[in-house]
Amino acid sequence: MLGISIWCTNLNLSSRSLAIVLIVTLALVYFSYSFNACLLASISRTLQQSNLRNLLSLTTPPQSQDKTIALNGSSTSSSSSSTTNRDGSESFFSNSTSDGASPKYQLLRQQGLRPLRNLPSTLIIGVKKSGTRALLEFIRLHPDVRAAGSEVHFFDRHYQRGLRWYRHHMPYTIEGQITMEKTPSYFVTKEVPQRVHHMNVSTKLLIVVRDPVTRAISDYTQAASKKADMKRFEQLAFVNGSYSVVDTNWGPVKIGVYARYLERWLLYFPLSQLLFISGERLIMDPAYEIGRVQDFLGLKRVVTEKHFYFNATKGFPCLFKSEARSTPHCLGKTKGRNHPHIDPNAIERLREFYRPFNNKFYQLTGINFAWP
Repeated sequence: MLGISIWCTNLNLSSRSLAIVLIVTLALVYFSYSFNACLLASISRTLQQSNLRNLLSLTTPPQSQDKTIALNGSSTSSSSSSTTNRDGSESFFSNSTSDGASPKYQLLRQQGLRPLRNLPSTLIIGVKKSGTRALLEFIRLHPDVRAAGSEVHFFDRHYQRGLRWYRHHMPYTIEGQITMEKTPSYFVTKEVPQRVHHMNVSTKLLIVVRDPVTRAISDYTQAASKKADMKRFEQLAFVNGSYSVVDTNWGPVKIGVYARYLERWLLYFPLSQLLFISGERLIMDPAYEIGRVQDFLGLKRVVTEKHFYFNATKGFPCLFKSEARSTPHCLGKTKGRNHPHIDPNAIERLREFYRPFNNKFYQLTGINFAWP
């Protein structure tokens, strides 16, 4: 009897050990299967994302993407739609990858970034023929600045269309990026300061100014390039062919009275929200002026002297690369035009005319631009 009892005890112990071994083995098999399944799923997702990126790089040229996103923010494909949010911004949604911009923004959303159309927080409001296009192209080198590529003319020509129309002409941006727009005629249009203030009292304003005599000649040169039979500069700048009376109704002369227009802007915006950029220094030392702009906008100084080179033929700074092009290039044949010969007596008379207005402008801005 004692032997049978010992045998039964050993049998019970062996069965219990076997059960434990079996349970442990099954647990190991289960965990191993789960781990391998997760690993395979992760590898599959990675390969899919990699294939999508490769597909995008093959089907959509980078330059066309930039053009759609930054230079032509108002254009979308028929398969794209937008939704206006409570804060007035416009979200981007797309049901197709046919639009060159759509895949890029789909990838941004996958990374938790939400592209929106926002009203501009910064405006380049003038002054015409002082370097506004150069300023825009230079500051757009900064990755945190997105701008409408063409002049929208909302506040002076299309205000009746409303802010929703204006916002639709802005580029898509993600959080942390600044939306910007440039229309030089804003500076001299009477109704614009109040309208901009109504949109956003905190709007930052960039104003490029230049010696008003040189600016007037540049303005005339541009107009004359489009009209073969245009009268000589001296005939248009003065009344009755005499240098004694300046024609202040002629646009190129009138625009140069900067103080008159600035006083309107200062009725609605404090001087701290205006930055004045020297058009002369923007040409001679673009990195310096763009550095000031980046500081004013609260941006890290990313755009530096390494982005520029000087073209001696045009007498104008050019870019090693820009948002739209990755090769060295200048801004265009319309920049750096040769001015016609102007009678030195006419130039001196205009300088006398502008001198008191320039001094007033220096007082208002607190900056002496040292124009002749």
